[in-house]
Amino acid sequence: MGGLRLLAMVTVSGVALSTLTVPEPLPGIAPEAPCPALEVDRPVGLPTPPEPPPGHSPGDRQLGGAALAAAELVIPETAPTPPPLTATTWLVADLDSGAVLGACGPHEYAIPASTQKLLLAAALMSELDPDEVVEVVPEDLDIVPGSSAVGLLVGGRYTIETLWLGLMLNSGNDAANVLARLGGGEDGVAGGLALMNAEAQRLGAYQTFAATPSGLDGPGQYTSAYDLALIARPLFDREDFLDYVGADRAAIPPQPPQDPRGFEIQNDNGLLLNYPGALGGKTGFTDLARHSFVGAAQRDDRRLVVTVLGAEAQPLTGWQQAAELLDWGFALPAEAAVGRLVEPEELAAVASSSTEPPVEPAGSAGGEAAAALAPGRTWATAAVAATALLLSGVFAALAYRSARRRRG
Repeated sequence: MGGLRLLAMVTVSGVALSTLTVPEPLPGIAPEAPCPALEVDRPVGLPTPPEPPPGHSPGDRQLGGAALAAAELVIPETAPTPPPLTATTWLVADLDSGAVLGACGPHEYAIPASTQKLLLAAALMSELDPDEVVEVVPEDLDIVPGSSAVGLLVGGRYTIETLWLGLMLNSGNDAANVLARLGGGEDGVAGGLALMNAEAQRLGAYQTFAATPSGLDGPGQYTSAYDLALIARPLFDREDFLDYVGADRAAIPPQPPQDPRGFEIQNDNGLLLNYPGALGGKTGFTDLARHSFVGAAQRDDRRLVVTVLGAEAQPLTGWQQAAELLDWGFALPAEAAVGRLVEPEELAAVASSSTEPPVEPAGSAGGEAAAALAPGRTWATAAVAATALLLSGVFAALAYRSARRRRG
């Protein structure tokens, strides 16, 4: 592949000055290379993915560090080659420090499928009372026939907690509709979707757009491996979320006279059931998206998150591919990094500032180019700072192991 490109669209009096090409390799990062891939016969007759949405800033693809703009493999120069997979894009990151350990096309657009439900949780879990009992209406069951569902009944009454369990354990599209409708208030599901998309923007997941609360395919619905890691990261700091995704099973209460006995659902997350130290996560599949997966695991005092998109189920399922990436990530030294997951607080500070984003000294925690801090919506400011850094030959350390506050 060609050199990593930092599009420094710096404008002075309305004149674009230059486009910089960063020499390869950047210090500490291996040259961009093809992602290791398993050769498989992909199904024929699948729907064609739509074109990525227009109008996104070039800075979106460099959020977290210039190296993350790579369309293919980006890993530390001393790291072993990651395992070959069928996934078209993936990322491994440290949940606590935010260091991105490696990725394949981290900012490439992809279809989320049911991993979209993590954005629903991120937007609404703090807003809905888990003990509240709510009633299911006919519109809540407007889902694709044969798609995953808990089995909620019209007129049935369930706690919000039961709905979250149905969403995470059974990937219930019916539960997603109920939760989005409740969260959206007077605007219903549309209001819930608006909150989901607002949360994506707050987190810096600028390549993510939710058209459905469940992840069932919808117009313009996209995400990226990097975005899913941003969305999942704060969730794995929530005790209630960990309780939901870590549950083996859950009871769905009786709804007489339609269902006088109730029934039990079981967790379908293979990583949780088979991988030592697994914390939980979310599976996903549609014909368009193929298989997607987000999961996390802990080994000693280290917690890693992995995101996998566009995978096939053979010869390895989505969770098995995630498990291989987790093994690869845990084998790397703690200081290994090619970028980092940005924090909402720093993005908000940049967005509200009329001056250039703060640039930390080289070698300090999170001291990469300002493009790693600035959201795409403030790209021009970030580009000025990034240009200055590159011209002076500064490439800051991308990894840090500082403790971050727990958000519950």
